[in-house]
Amino acid sequence: MLLTNEIKRKRAVFDTNLYVAAHKSRNPNSPTVELFKRWADNEFDLIYCELLIEEIKEKFFEKGITAGTTVRLISDLKTRGLEVDITSYDIETIITADPDDDFIIACAVLGYATYIVTYDSPFDCLGGQYHGIKILDGLRFLRELRDNLD
Repeated sequence: MLLTNEIKRKRAVFDTNLYVAAHKSRNPNSPTVELFKRWADNEFDLIYCELLIEEIKEKFFEKGITAGTTVRLISDLKTRGLEVDITSYDIETIITADPDDDFIIACAVLGYATYIVTYDSPFDCLGGQYHGIKILDGLRFLRELRDNLD
């Protein structure tokens, strides 16, 4: 069995708001765009689950992001990301202010993530970590990636 402390490589679960921010950004040098470039450059593993893909589809549609962009992102995730299978039994009620985000935590735990990256304030109730998984916003995660390359 793989233990979290045995993982040396950074493994992240991005909340849907990071996907939206990167794909709505008009600035090609925005922090969220840079995060996806760094993922494409294989600097860290990006973990996802089917519930996250469904939420991405829903939010991209709501935000007017094209179907083609959505299909490309999902194809990239399925090709280069690490999929975690979660069931309703895996999802505990942890974030009482927004229980719809609890699947993100389940995805991170079952995927042995080292980071959850989100801009959602309901995650603040966890004090910046959950069972050893750091919870950071996109800019702080980007700083950690940059610091490791220096």
